[in-house]
Amino acid sequence: MASLVEEAFQEMQKLPTHLQDELAQQLLEDIQNELKWQESLSNPDIDLGVLQQMAHEALIEDREGKTEDKGFGEE
Repeated sequence: MASLVEEAFQEMQKLPTHLQDELAQQLLEDIQNELKWQESLSNPDIDLGVLQQMAHEALIEDREGKTEDKGFGEE
């Protein structure tokens, strides 16, 4: 296990159980999302042009003030 991961788990063990569970759930969700992204991006049939267009549109919306700043986990 990477030393940074070990350090994170050591720090997490200092927290109350309910916070450990919340962090663990977030980590598991992040890992699953990352695996899905990696699978999607490694698919030879993926149309990267579509992803580029979506990113371009998101940047335009942000410049036009059509987006909202939100903190982690806010909906």
